[in-house]
Order: sequence, then structure tokens, then C-alpha cells
Amino acid sequence: MFRFGPRLRDRIPNVCHPVVPNKSHEKPMRLAPAIAVLLLLTACGSDSEAGAATGPTIYVALDQQFSEPLLKGFANELGITLRQKHDAENNKTVGHVTRILEDKAHQRCSVFWNNEIAHTVSLAQKGMLEPYDSPAAKDLPARWRDKDHRWTAFAARARILIVNTELVPDKSDWPTSYKDLTDPKWRGKCAIATPKTGTTLTHFCSMWQRLGDDGMKKWIEGMQHNEVMFLGSNGATMRVVRDGKVAFAFTDTDDFHVAKMRGFPVACVFPDQEEGGIGTMLIPNSVALIKDGPDQENAKRLIDKILARETEALLAAADSAQIPLRDGVTPPKDEEILKLGQFREMQWDIEWTGKNLGAFDAKFGKIFGL
Repeated sequence: MFRFGPRLRDRIPNVCHPVVPNKSHEKPMRLAPAIAVLLLLTACGSDSEAGAATGPTIYVALDQQFSEPLLKGFANELGITLRQKHDAENNKTVGHVTRILEDKAHQRCSVFWNNEIAHTVSLAQKGMLEPYDSPAAKDLPARWRDKDHRWTAFAARARILIVNTELVPDKSDWPTSYKDLTDPKWRGKCAIATPKTGTTLTHFCSMWQRLGDDGMKKWIEGMQHNEVMFLGSNGATMRVVRDGKVAFAFTDTDDFHVAKMRGFPVACVFPDQEEGGIGTMLIPNSVALIKDGPDQENAKRLIDKILARETEALLAAADSAQIPLRDGVTPPKDEEILKLGQFREMQWDIEWTGKNLGAFDAKFGKIFGL
């Protein structure tokens, strides 16, 4: 019944060369048509163009295959030299944040594009961000904009359950809640990422506030007793489900979507939608201007491009299938990825989560032996 041997994720090739489809990639290289055209028109631009001796540097936690062509296009439109810094899947957010903090005296980063928000808020609370009220953000909901203009959120992913429909063909048997990870029915048949980076750390931290000390400890101990598979990333949890090693797992909507597009037998469940349920957690991207980073003026122009409505539309149409936070922006075509208003959202305190992220990172490190 179970299949073994998940494929290994390859490094993304240099986009200045033709992109050749490679089935060994964990996420498909197909881009939405608009992004593909943008890539072809701009990818071969040299960083030495326009005679610019300096320019902004952006640290990017969103997957390189989605962010790199967009950013190359923005740099070309703005006529600037732009240096992009990406990182490995299981370390990208924490790695970028660590570098920003370490470089405080001689900052190398101009803009931080984070694929979640709690670490960005934490940087703001530590005085690492320069306020910037981008005119491109004026139509984003107020709850996704820092009142002091230090960060702005856009284009979200949801924390969902990915289900293998060959192992669990009857929809009435699908898991529906975070509580299913502790249900003996699923003993040894489900997975979740270890809460050390990215959206999973944000998820666990906010869940601790919601469930309280006793409730959260009970949930974690219940998962451990239920032989839940704790893995290194959301991509890894997606892979063990798509390959039939477990029946379901927590992951993000973008990881689910790329598995579905590759033809794997998977379905998406927005958890905890019952009356009185805690709802599904929505975690947006965020962008911020780094204090004392190089070329602040062009960094601001770049932020304007990133926060444009058109960017949210491109990210929704791309294989990452991001959920727009604005009204009127076309959502992902995949009907399994619900748009805002179609599901019960989990309410969580962004500022509290950002403030407590470091403490809970250490706490989870002890619990999970990280």
C-alpha cells in the first residue's frame, strides 16, 4: 500500500539560462504565463546594467523559483542593480533573520521579503526595521499593516491538512482538525514539521497562546504518543503524504498545490471549520525596509513593486497559489484553495507571537531535542 523513496529536491538553476523541465524538482518549474513572459524578458539582465555601482540587497524567504523571476523583472523595470539572497528550505527564514541581526553595525540587507510574518514582527520589535509607508499598500486591510509602518503583509498561505486520497479515498473519513493528530485512529499515519523555522514555528507559538500551557503540552505529548512523524520542513511533510508513507499531514497550501499539480493523489482540508472550532491559520508574506541597509531609496521603490496588487495577482496565479489579502484580486484557480471569506480563520495575535517567538523557539528546542 505504501510507496517509498521520495525524490530529492534539486537546486533551482540560474534563470539567466533557459529553464529546462526537470522531473527531479520537488516543485514544478511551470510559472503562470505572466510570470513566464516576465522571466524571458528580464532574466538575462546583468547586475552591472545601468552603470549602477551600488544598489539594494534583498533577503528572500519565499521559494526562489517563485520570487527570483519577479524580482529580476522589478529590478529591470526600476533600472537598478539588485542582489538577491536566498537560502535553503529548512533554514531560510531563521537564516536571514540571524544575518540581519548579526550585521546590525554594518548592515548588508536593504529589504527583507519573508514568507511568513512573525519573524518580521520580531525584527521590528528589536528595532531592526525602518518605517516606510508604501503607497502601494494603501488598499491592504489595516490588520495586515503595522501601525508604525515597519512592515506590511500580503499574499498568504493557509496551514492545511494534506490527505492522500488513495490511502483515504472516502472523504467522510478525512481528518478535519489539529486534534486528529492525537486520535488513535491515525496512530503512526500522520506527520507535521518540527517547529523550528517558518510557518510551523509561528503556528506552534500562536497555538501555545491559544491552548495555554496545559493544552499545548497535552497536544504535543499526544502527538508524540500517537507516533506522529516530526519532519524537517513543510515540504517534507507534503512528500511523505504524496508518496503514500502517511495518510495526512499539516503543511501549507503552496506545498499542497505543487503536489497536486504534479498529479499526486492528494486533497486539501482547511481544518477546524466546525461551529466553535479554532479555524484555519492564515500566514501571509511580509516585506520590510531594513534599518541602515544600503540604497534605501531604491529599496523603497522595490517594496512598492512587491506590494503592488499585480504582484499578489501573479503570486496567486503561479504554482505557489498564494491567497490574496485584498478584495478584488483574482484568487488561485484551484478551488480547493479557499479564498478569504470562504473559511473560518483562526484568530491569532501577531504582535504577541513575534514578541515570544525566541522564547518558544528555545522551548520547542528542548521539547524536541533540537
